[in-house]
Amino acid sequence: MIRIYNTLTRQKQEFVPLHPPVVAMYVCGMTVYDYCHVGHARVMVAFDCIARYLRFRGYQVRYVRNITDIDDKIIQRARARNQDWRQLTQEFIDAMHEDAEQLAVEPPDVEPRATEYMAEMINLNDRLIRGQHAYVSTTGDVLFSVRSFDGYGRLGRQNLDDLRAGARVGVDEEKKDPLDFVLWKAAKVGEPFWPSPWGNGRPGWHIECSAMSMCCLGEQLDLHGGGGDLVFPHHENEIAQSEAVTHKPFASTWMHVGFVNVDDVKMSKSLGNFFTIREVLEIYQPEVLRYFIVCSHYRSPLNYSNVHLDQAIIALERFYQTLQQVPDEPSSSHFEAGAVWVTRFIDAMDDDFNTPEALSVLFDLAREINRAVKAGDSARANALGGVLRRLGGILGLLQADPATFLKSGGLQKAQDLSEGAIEALIEQRRLAKKEGRFTDADAIRKELLEKGIELEDSRQGTRWRRVSPESALAADCVRQP
Repeated sequence: MIRIYNTLTRQKQEFVPLHPPVVAMYVCGMTVYDYCHVGHARVMVAFDCIARYLRFRGYQVRYVRNITDIDDKIIQRARARNQDWRQLTQEFIDAMHEDAEQLAVEPPDVEPRATEYMAEMINLNDRLIRGQHAYVSTTGDVLFSVRSFDGYGRLGRQNLDDLRAGARVGVDEEKKDPLDFVLWKAAKVGEPFWPSPWGNGRPGWHIECSAMSMCCLGEQLDLHGGGGDLVFPHHENEIAQSEAVTHKPFASTWMHVGFVNVDDVKMSKSLGNFFTIREVLEIYQPEVLRYFIVCSHYRSPLNYSNVHLDQAIIALERFYQTLQQVPDEPSSSHFEAGAVWVTRFIDAMDDDFNTPEALSVLFDLAREINRAVKAGDSARANALGGVLRRLGGILGLLQADPATFLKSGGLQKAQDLSEGAIEALIEQRRLAKKEGRFTDADAIRKELLEKGIELEDSRQGTRWRRVSPESALAADCVRQP
């Protein structure tokens, strides 16, 4: 039984889809006016893991993640760059797809763009007006009447009287209530617009998701998710405008991903304290960033730092050192050999997608594989290795070639030292040792270490991996007498 924490009820509930085995899942995606940062990566990775796990459990997930490709920030950024807004959005949509692919985030089944659903948004606005839940101002804006919808504020635990008391008076004289929000914005000079019964304009942000989700998934959703910053007002407004029209619960379960913090402050573009995905991936392998995200529960705050990314490298190296000892031969019979660990993994993920606990199960499984290898039980080790890869794949991890990952050290390739150059130096070192020139051999080893290449000698030969030069030299100092 899968249990999911529902933001609406503030408790874990048994997950029961409306039309099993189909699961209708909608996630609020990005507004594409800049590169995605690590906070966006967390949302993409979290719901990718959720979709993967639900499919593993036999559900037919229809996953929709929208793109907001028209809004104030897009218009302002296009003007600042002296660029057509459509070229701007396409540039950052392409970049988002590249980032997602790097992080092994599988594409959603449907990825609607707001500009493709104007007719549906206009129709939804019209229904709200006819139902007396919205009104047209003298300036041509369409506004949702919060007073018309009972229960407004229940998702975000907001009290309307308190909200009204805190609202600035006279900010918008067109509003009947200071909490009323825009469904359709009348066009301003020089802005993109679409024709409507109320004049040229464009949709407000909130109406986009209601229209797109209803068109792609129907009037009721099983799961609706996004970042924690969307609870209020965005998702609150989605509930109001959707249920005012359908008179049905909009989503059975609301899921929200915790913030990524930098020095305990939420990472955001508005604060300027963000790191883009591609900035991080200039230094680290994509799987390192994905592991860093997965090793915390999706609802918990996540503190970003290079220290935590380096810890992710260490964890992944432990897994890949284990997998390097067993062949990559997936088989359906593997799950029978690893039934204990499969059951524990399922128990962890059934409990609100507890990825940290699931990873602890995988570490226990890796230790068991190492014991089997040490005992000479290759059949058991190989079978359990298949289980480790399969379960890791549900989290989007452990699918790389072990030798390749270990050589990388979890870091991107150094620009000044190619793999061929590394192998040539290792060969020079081997010959120096063979000829008794141990001083020369040590000098080559030190040269490689200074460039972030750590060597490991064994009976089978010399292996190498990329590491941070600073950490490698520090570790070397500890090893020296």
